[in-house]
Amino acid sequence: MSSEHAEEISQPPVSEPQRNQGELAQNGSAIQPATVLVRGETVSNQASKSPSPANAQRTPTPKKISDAKAKLQSRLPSLDDHDDIGIQKEQIVVRDGKADLAFIGTLLASAAPSGATKGHWEELRVYQTSAGKHVFSKINRTVFADEHDQCKAEIFDPAPSSTTAQLLRSAHDLTHAKPKTWKDAAVDFFGYEPLAKELYRKLGDQFEERVS
Repeated sequence: MSSEHAEEISQPPVSEPQRNQGELAQNGSAIQPATVLVRGETVSNQASKSPSPANAQRTPTPKKISDAKAKLQSRLPSLDDHDDIGIQKEQIVVRDGKADLAFIGTLLASAAPSGATKGHWEELRVYQTSAGKHVFSKINRTVFADEHDQCKAEIFDPAPSSTTAQLLRSAHDLTHAKPKTWKDAAVDFFGYEPLAKELYRKLGDQFEERVS
């Protein structure tokens, strides 16, 4: 065998250089989408799907308004029994968790705000019974049909008959310079909020603190 023939056999065949993706793209060859495995999930470079309408945030349903309560709200700051002030008649005062109060008496004064904040407002009333007792009423009104009004009421008896009431009155009188009056009881019940002060002004100047 000649040396020239041996050299031809020993030379390895020349392979065609591998083309990169850029060259394949220029030549019109299709490029497969890349797929990456992230924490056991397959993530593709395809466009993500838009959220379905079912997953979109829902708008809360408006609360149903009571027609009767809306009528009361429209009269603020006047109340439905404003014309009964100073008239002696049969009164019924509603209170939660206890029996309602029924008596013959007079509505001395009432107070309410000029409007309802977020559909809620307070109503304050003071009554005097024919026997000389005082009844204090506070109602938290709501204009919504699926919500209930909150009603509180207390009675002030200047001469309590029950032993418990007499003991409580005696304890108060021992720690104060003067016996407890219905005005003191009103302040204990209503406090000194702006609406309560408006109620006191309607009842007279006896709620003011005199300074010499």
